[in-house]
Amino acid sequence: MKVIGHTGKSVAALAMVMALSACASLPISGPTGKQVEKAADSTTPAGDSPFRIVAVDTMAALPVAPPRALPRGDDTLPPPTDLVGAGDILDVQIYEAGVALFAGARTAATGISAPSSGAAQVERLPPLRVDDKGEIFVPFVGRLRAGGHTAGELSTMIRKALKGLSQDPQVMVSVAQSVTNSVIVGGEVGRPGRLTLTTNRESLADVIALAGGWRGEGKDIAVQVTRGPRRIEYRLAEIMAGADHEMRIQPADRIELIKRPQTFAVLGAAGRVEQINFSAPALSLAEALALSGGPNPNLGDAKAVFVMRFEKGADGKDAPVVYHFNMMNAGTFFLAQRFAMRDKDVLYVGNAAANQPSKLIQLVSQMFSPIVAVESALVNTGAL
Repeated sequence: MKVIGHTGKSVAALAMVMALSACASLPISGPTGKQVEKAADSTTPAGDSPFRIVAVDTMAALPVAPPRALPRGDDTLPPPTDLVGAGDILDVQIYEAGVALFAGARTAATGISAPSSGAAQVERLPPLRVDDKGEIFVPFVGRLRAGGHTAGELSTMIRKALKGLSQDPQVMVSVAQSVTNSVIVGGEVGRPGRLTLTTNRESLADVIALAGGWRGEGKDIAVQVTRGPRRIEYRLAEIMAGADHEMRIQPADRIELIKRPQTFAVLGAAGRVEQINFSAPALSLAEALALSGGPNPNLGDAKAVFVMRFEKGADGKDAPVVYHFNMMNAGTFFLAQRFAMRDKDVLYVGNAAANQPSKLIQLVSQMFSPIVAVESALVNTGAL
């Protein structure tokens, strides 16, 4: 029995030593606010600060987002016109009265006599595609240059070419399918496909509406416009903001609506540690804290709330910046309402330094509880 008691005391002493040695390595979810500030003050071997901290304690300290105006169009590119171009499909109808050239050709081919009345007869040619050289082939006329002409000009050209072959022919040319003045719309739209532009100069918002609108939640959708070698991406909420953000669409543009929710990550001693989607197109820090559960009352330090992001420096390069908020100051709640979160921001809540003693007590308690349980069991059985 003395051996057992001596062993229990030895184990208790060993547990105490282990607990004391563990003080320097207690479980923690991240650095404290002081440690974050110290890391910002330290320098790398190259002499550069790894990141800078901005204390947001006044309205003047709030970051100002650079104005992001959508381009209104490139003047070097041609706007939509009514000119015919390569790839367009033309619909040609020829009206004849009296001696009909096309009706006679059809009679010779089919053996069916044409009507002998003086009424006008119409012949609709098969769809004519403008080839890569900008030319079309019209029966009894031959090859014509269609590219660069309007449908009305083509009607006059075909009519003049048929004069003398047919009695007073009348020609109507229309564009059945326009490739020259069209764009491709795809992704999260109601009717993806090719959309023909008009000379009204449709805006990007107009094109999205003509394509059947968007599918899903607008706050989660990004819009990509590919124009030649350049690709521009904006949020759908920016596109639909109004005339100040109007972008004129040009022929051959490719527009794609992509489901890409804006998110921010929550780390440290917060109520929820996870990646959270924006609940609206624009989100403030106050709303982000509410979505994340705020600082954990048992672990977190309300004085050490940080937002970490990359921002463009004066040299145009991305530089890490940390915004510090002391939420124990009541005035900071108003600043948090004006601070705009950005996509892929990191919201970090520092650990409270005062929590370390309580964690040590919990650790020691967990290590001693098996010993206490064993001794209690031995006392109950009469072994001690």
